[in-house]
Amino acid sequence: MNKKQKKVLIRIIVAAVLMIALSVIPVVPSKGVIRFVLFMIPYLVIGYDILRKAFKGILNRQVFDENFLMAVATVGAILLGDYVEGTAVMLFYQIGELFQSYAVGKSRRNISELMDIRPDYANIEVDGEITQVDPDEVEIGTVIVVQPGEKVPIDGVVEQGKASLNTSALTGESKPREVQEGDEVISGCINMTGLLHIRTTKEFGESTVSKILDLVENSSSKKSRSENFITKFAKYYTPAVCYGALALAVLPPLVRMFAMGLDPSFGDWIYRALTFLVISCPCALVISIPLSFFAGLGGASHEGVLVKGSNYLETLAGVKCVVFDKTGTMTQGVFEVIGVHHSKLEEQKLLEYAAHAECHSTHPISKSLCKAYQGKIDQSRVTDVEEIGGNGIIAVVDGKKIAVGNSKLMRKIGVACQECHKVGTVVHVAIDGEYSGHILIADVLKPNAKKAIEALHRAGIAHTVMLTGDDSRVAAQIAEELRISEVHSELLPGDKVTQVEALLAKQPAKSKLAFVGDGINDAPVLSRADIGIAMGALGSDAAIEAADVVLMDDDPLKISKAIRIARKCIRIVYENIYFAIGIKLLCLLLGAIGIANMWFAIFADVGVMVLAVLNAIRALFVKKL
Repeated sequence: MNKKQKKVLIRIIVAAVLMIALSVIPVVPSKGVIRFVLFMIPYLVIGYDILRKAFKGILNRQVFDENFLMAVATVGAILLGDYVEGTAVMLFYQIGELFQSYAVGKSRRNISELMDIRPDYANIEVDGEITQVDPDEVEIGTVIVVQPGEKVPIDGVVEQGKASLNTSALTGESKPREVQEGDEVISGCINMTGLLHIRTTKEFGESTVSKILDLVENSSSKKSRSENFITKFAKYYTPAVCYGALALAVLPPLVRMFAMGLDPSFGDWIYRALTFLVISCPCALVISIPLSFFAGLGGASHEGVLVKGSNYLETLAGVKCVVFDKTGTMTQGVFEVIGVHHSKLEEQKLLEYAAHAECHSTHPISKSLCKAYQGKIDQSRVTDVEEIGGNGIIAVVDGKKIAVGNSKLMRKIGVACQECHKVGTVVHVAIDGEYSGHILIADVLKPNAKKAIEALHRAGIAHTVMLTGDDSRVAAQIAEELRISEVHSELLPGDKVTQVEALLAKQPAKSKLAFVGDGINDAPVLSRADIGIAMGALGSDAAIEAADVVLMDDDPLKISKAIRIARKCIRIVYENIYFAIGIKLLCLLLGAIGIANMWFAIFADVGVMVLAVLNAIRALFVKKL
């Protein structure tokens, strides 16, 4: 509890003690100026700030808000001689405000804990001494030193040392990650053990920690339809109930007096109007709906799922179809050469030509070919490199024209290729227009890939689709193993957008489609889907920028968790809307006909708000799968 909340709590206690004492002490007169003066003490102790805010609102021509409603209702009750009720309304209103302030603070702490990943400094070694500098001042290629217990300030590659990194602030997982020379590390992790020398690969402003903090800080600015509805609702609702209360205080007495010839009973009708005002205060809706989304965003971030705004949380809750890219999403994207077939050269020679032709590419298959060759790559031997998207690469190596790619590339250059009898990614090689054999490469499924699809099915996602540029047999085998219901293979990057658009056209009106990817060529598809989910920790910057949801640890099991968090949040939002409006309407009716008194109004306002806030903070808590 912060200082401001503690001060409010002290005021509540003092006002409550004084109000109770004045109510039970026999010497306090039951009416008159002395009773009024005595009750004004607890009333002003608890309500002076509300009266001040209401007065400022009137001066600024922003009259109709909850402060105005509370001020009019309580001042009116005191003027009618109902000192205890007037003070009690202000007291319980402040209790409700304190409660919701604490609840917002609790949900905000989840995000503020994430903000702790922001590094305060970076260590640079100068003349054998460690110097602390601002991370913004560190240039790309600088070697920084990260000592045990310190945060990794900037993305980079380990030059020297090995250590265990605590990634829980980023991923929500407590399992440490072991790194050594040559491994990539991302900012925001905490070095738990050894001394690391890291060569930076990005500037601080472009590093992972900066992007995460930017996503989180901007998430609250993107409002959902429910939040926008409540904002508009309160804008018209509050003036309407004020005018309704005025009409209730004036019209019935005038009708009784002039039309019916009865006692107008102005005091009774004014009391009903004041009760009507207290009941009508829209605090439960105005507070609990944004709080529900804020708690949902905080709960998701604590689990390593970054949602860029409550509007995306709302869309995510409506997902009925999930489309996956294969490589790096459902598979590890770590390819290994498992065979060389139909080669007219020695296997090592074929690998040498393929590796040199692919040496300029950053594609995982290209890296696997270079790794399998095991020899030193001499890029000076390679000229005239032409990369054909979705097909492969044509390059000149030692004066020979080498074509390395899939069967579509072979057809493109008019070379007949041999089919492989084994399932895997087949890389065909042609030298000077003559087929020279193929290399079989296998990708490995992610450990939780199968569990991720099962979890989606349990969550009611019946339609799962996989898109890949890989061979149809490989794609079919993976889809069958994972129990994915639909698969499209041998796709070019542009074909994925076409497939997603076709799937979107088939979706029912209120159903949403999510696309999950990680590569730079997935960015257009992530943008085109109803909601794009990027595998963030190893995903490309372009994919993270284009996505609406980022999974920080590349675990596909988090997809179903993100959907469950979103659905729980939206369910809580609608529970609060129906509950708050339903109780308000019932109590307003009872207040208008004189059944509900001021104490009843206190429950209708503060009680409903407290229950709605309690319900809202449930969105912070996520059940484990």
